[in-house]
Amino acid sequence: MTITMIDSAPMMRQALTAASDLRADLVREMWAPMAGMYHFVPGGVDLATVHRQGFGFDWDSPTEAAQDGLARLVEADAWNRIRTALDAGAAALKAANPAHEVPDLTVLLVLGDQTHEHFMNEVQGLSAFGGISGYITLTLWPTPEVMDRLEAIVIHELHHNVRYSPGGVTWDPLTVTVGEQVISEGLADLFAAELYGERGFTHFVSDRVRGDDDVLAKVASGLNVTGMQNFASWVHGDATARLFGAEPVGLPTGAGYAAGARLVRAYLDAAGTTAAASIFTPAAEIIDVAMRRLGLAHALRD
Repeated sequence: MTITMIDSAPMMRQALTAASDLRADLVREMWAPMAGMYHFVPGGVDLATVHRQGFGFDWDSPTEAAQDGLARLVEADAWNRIRTALDAGAAALKAANPAHEVPDLTVLLVLGDQTHEHFMNEVQGLSAFGGISGYITLTLWPTPEVMDRLEAIVIHELHHNVRYSPGGVTWDPLTVTVGEQVISEGLADLFAAELYGERGFTHFVSDRVRGDDDVLAKVASGLNVTGMQNFASWVHGDATARLFGAEPVGLPTGAGYAAGARLVRAYLDAAGTTAAASIFTPAAEIIDVAMRRLGLAHALRD
């Protein structure tokens, strides 16, 4: 595995300080190595729009707070910490799955927009994506909790990346189930916990939500729902669903992560295995074992 860690700090510094008419193109230049993520989009995408939609820093109205946030990422040695964590995570996955290769990775760390209420309050400074083989993006605001969890955050995305790489689980946005996404989030959190303990668990999911049996049952009732357009409602919760124009279903923020962790934990305990070794296990198999173990088989929707 080769890791290409984009040196985004000087690019962000330039985009935050350049003349206003140059900033959008500087953001596009920073994102250019990630263009391959969108190979399936006819004609490509505007990478400045991708940056904005993913809660990236606001280049139109750069603030002193943004400069301070970038400085904190640099002072924390975030780029080297991410690379070191990816090496450790890749080694753990390779040891558990000797026949499978971890793909080469291009990784982009971006400062988030501290003025965005949803980004800061609901998802608490974290927006990351690793579901397309060979690419990981991390959009972060350097709160103490985010920086404490930095390694676990990127390891979570690495698990997704390998699961959906060639030879792994096939992802079809039209037919993929809520269950697949819920299980993938649970596997990724528990993999991160295998390496980093309690820091592995996604921090915008509250302890109350993690232990709520009603939340678990509600998510379980939607596991057979198909189409990734439903993920905001069933996995991320009502606040995210409203933000992206989806129909809320009555779930708190991070409900799917909480349910996924409980379902995967039940499966791992029953099977006597690990999240690292289960990276390619079909979601249906995990759900079947977990739902019976937890007494929830009746909850699945027809």
